[in-house]
Order: sequence, then C-alpha cells, then structure tokens
Amino acid sequence: LTNCTTIIPLTFQTNILTELRKWKLSLIEHHKLQMKQEKEKHTAHVRQLSNEMENLKELLHTYEISIGRKDEVVITNLTQALDRQKERIELMRNFTLWRIQHVKAKQEEYANRIADRQFRTALMKKVWAAWRSLSEEKWKEKVAKACQLRAEDVCVQLTNDYEAKIAELTASLEQTKAEILRLHSEREQYEDTMKKAFMRGVCALNLEAMTMFQGK
Repeated sequence: LTNCTTIIPLTFQTNILTELRKWKLSLIEHHKLQMKQEKEKHTAHVRQLSNEMENLKELLHTYEISIGRKDEVVITNLTQALDRQKERIELMRNFTLWRIQHVKAKQEEYANRIADRQFRTALMKKVWAAWRSLSEEKWKEKVAKACQLRAEDVCVQLTNDYEAKIAELTASLEQTKAEILRLHSEREQYEDTMKKAFMRGVCALNLEAMTMFQGK
C-alpha cells in the first residue's frame, strides 16, 4: 500500500472516490424522486377510484330506487351495467397494484446490483492487501510496477467511460437544441402565415366595404 500510494497521489484517489460517492448519491436521489412521484400518482389514482366508488354508491342507490319502479328488464340492464362498472374498477385497481409492485421490484434489483458491486470492490481490495502483505521483499518492485500499470489502466478506462458519457450527453443536448430551434422556426412560420391570412382577410373586408360605398 505504501508503494501504491507513492505512485498514485492520495488526492487523486480521494477525488475518484468522491466522484463515485456523488454519482451514487445522485442515482439514489433520482430513484427516490421517481418513487415519490409513483406514490403521488398512486395516491391520486386511489383518490379517483374512491370518488368513482362514491359515485357508484350513489348510482347504486338510484338503481335501488329505480328497481322498485321498473320492470324486470330494466332491473337486469341496470344490474349488468353496475357489474361491468365494478369489473372495470377492479381491473384498474389490479393494474395499479401491479404497476407499483413492478416499480418496487426494479428499484430493489438496482439497489442489489449497486450493493453487489460495492461488495465485490471491497472484497477485491481486501484480497489485494492480503496478497501484498504476504509477498516477499524481492517482489516489491514488480508489485509496484503492476500497481502502476493497473492504476493507469483503471484511469484510462475511467477517462474513456467519462468521455463517452460526455459525448453521448453532448450529442443528446445538440439534438435537443436542434429540435427546439426547429420548433421555434415552425412557430414563427405559423405566426407569419396567420398574420398574412389575417391581413388578407382585412384587405378583403376593406375592398368589400369600398365596393359597397361606391355602389351607394
């Protein structure tokens, strides 16, 4: 560890770990926000279903009053409509529950992947430290070179990954900007067309008014 820390600056390692922690916290906050949004949607949906149930209760009460006044055909039709409405609400409820469970399962799977990755990283560090502590003095130079090469490979890989991510985000940003410019252009063309059409309408009205006055 002494030779590795002399080759790789401690501040560089600290910066890498800090960036990884920030990225992890950002992902966790993002998924918490998604979970909050899903809960809000679920609450709104449950509220809507409750309102529909209240409306159905009122409808059922109305049906009960109508049942005493109408014949068996009307009673059968009302009962079938109520059953269909209940089935629809039950299907909507089951779909909402399935959707919530699906989101929770995806979040748990992602959390498990992150935890497994952290565990494997910590285990690799422990194995590396144990193997290096048992190595003999004559292998120090070779181990130091191996550490340097591995660190350089990791740095290059991290640099390539970050550059690829930055390029991807830059391309997405450029595409979004182009789309915004296209929409602005379409809006300006639409407004220009509307103005021209309005002016043509005004001119036509003026010509018609002048014709009428001249005729008089």
